Amino acid sequence: MSMLDVRERPQFVERAFLVRVYKDSREHDFADDLLHELGDLAESLGVTVVGRELVRVRDTGPRLLMGTGNADTIISMAAALDADCLIFDNDLTPAQQRNWEALSKLCVIDREEVIIDIFGRRAQTKEAQLQVALARAEFSLPRLQKAWAHLGRQGGSGGTGDRGEGEMQVEVDRRIVRRDISRLKKDLTIVRKNRATQRKHRQRLPLPLAAIVGYTNAGKSSLLRRLTGADVLVADKLFATLDTTTRRIDLPNGQTLLLTDTVGFIRQLPHRLVEAFKATLEEAVLASFLIHVLDVSHDNLPVFHQTTLDVLRELGADDKRILTVMNKVDLVDDTDQLDAVKAMFPEAVFVSFHTGEGMDALQERIGEMLAAETRLLSLRLPHERSDIVAQIHRLGRVLSTRYEDDATYLDVSVPLRLAREFEAFVEKPKES
Repeated sequence: MSMLDVRERPQFVERAFLVRVYKDSREHDFADDLLHELGDLAESLGVTVVGRELVRVRDTGPRLLMGTGNADTIISMAAALDADCLIFDNDLTPAQQRNWEALSKLCVIDREEVIIDIFGRRAQTKEAQLQVALARAEFSLPRLQKAWAHLGRQGGSGGTGDRGEGEMQVEVDRRIVRRDISRLKKDLTIVRKNRATQRKHRQRLPLPLAAIVGYTNAGKSSLLRRLTGADVLVADKLFATLDTTTRRIDLPNGQTLLLTDTVGFIRQLPHRLVEAFKATLEEAVLASFLIHVLDVSHDNLPVFHQTTLDVLRELGADDKRILTVMNKVDLVDDTDQLDAVKAMFPEAVFVSFHTGEGMDALQERIGEMLAAETRLLSLRLPHERSDIVAQIHRLGRVLSTRYEDDATYLDVSVPLRLAREFEAFVEKPKES
C-alpha cells in the first residue's frame, strides 16, 4: 500500500494492526463490524491484517483518542505481532496522527487514507485520476507540519535576504500543494465540461437511462456484464471499479435502454471523497430509474440497504423509482434466511449474476420499469417514410404492423422523449 510522500515512512505497508475507538457500549457490535470492514479494505490493497482491537473510552482525548495506558497496550500488541503500521478506523486529526507515529515509531494512517489509496489504484479515466489526486492533496495539506527533518533550513543567500530567518521548507511544501490543488481543480473543470458535453449528446438520444447503484462488492459490475456483455472488471474486492461505464442493452421483448454502472457505496465514506466523486455518482441523479443491487448472502444486508439510500438522499436522487435486486442467491443455503429476506423486501428480484438464476425475471421487471418511461402510439406513416419505421425499430418497439394501399399503420411503444417527434403521424380516430 503506497503512502503519502509528505511523511517519512516505509514505501509499502505489509502488516497492519487495526484499531477502532468507541464510547457507547451499545455501539460495540457496530464498531466491530466496521473494524472488520476496514480489514477488507486494507486486504484489498494487499496488506496483511495481523490483529485488530476495539478500545472503549469514556471520552475521546484530543491527543491520542484514548488514554496513554490504552495507547501503550495497543503499541505493545502491534509490536508483538510484528506490525509495521497502525490503521485507525476513526478519523485522525493531523496532530493525533503525528502523536501516534512519535509514540509508536510506526506508520499510522486512518480509514480515509486507506480509501484514498484504494481509489488511487482503481481510477482509470482522466477524471477519476484527477479526483483522486485532488482528494489526496487536500488530505495531505494539513499534515505537512513537521513532515521534514529540515524545517529550519535557511532559504539561502543572494536576493532572498528579505525572508529573515529564511522560509521553512514546510511553507514551501504547503505552497506547492496549494498550487497543485488549484491546478487540479482547473483541470477537473475542463474535464467535467467535456463530460457534460458527452452527457448532453447522450441525453439527446431518446433512450431511458437506468443507473446501477449499491454497496461496494454487491455485484453491480457483474450485472452490467451479464446484461450487456460489457468488458468491465469483475472482482471480489471492495471498490474494484470506480469509473462509470454506460452500455446500451436490448431486452428480449425488444425494449432498449442505456445502463450505467456507478461507484460502490460504503459506510462512513469520507465526505471529501463523496464530494470528489459526485461526477461519478451523478448518473444516479440523471437516471430514469435505479437498479439497487444487494448481496443477499451478507449478514449486514439491511445496513447496506440503508447506507445506499442515505447516499442517494445526499445526492438528491432518493426520489427515483428503484428496482431492488438481491444478488448471490447461490451463496445462501438456509431457506429460512432467504424467506426472511423475501418477507423484508417483497418487491425485490432474487438472482445470481454468477449462475444466471433469475435473470429472465429481472429482465422482465426492467421491462416493466421501462414501460413507465414509454408511450403507446398508433401511427399512420406514408410509404415513403421508411426512415421513421427504421428509427422506431432502433429506439423503440413495434408492436404490430399493417400495410394498406394508402399508408403503413403501426402500433408502437416509444420513449416519452421520442413520442413528441411522431405526433404528426398519430392516427386520428375515424369520424362516425
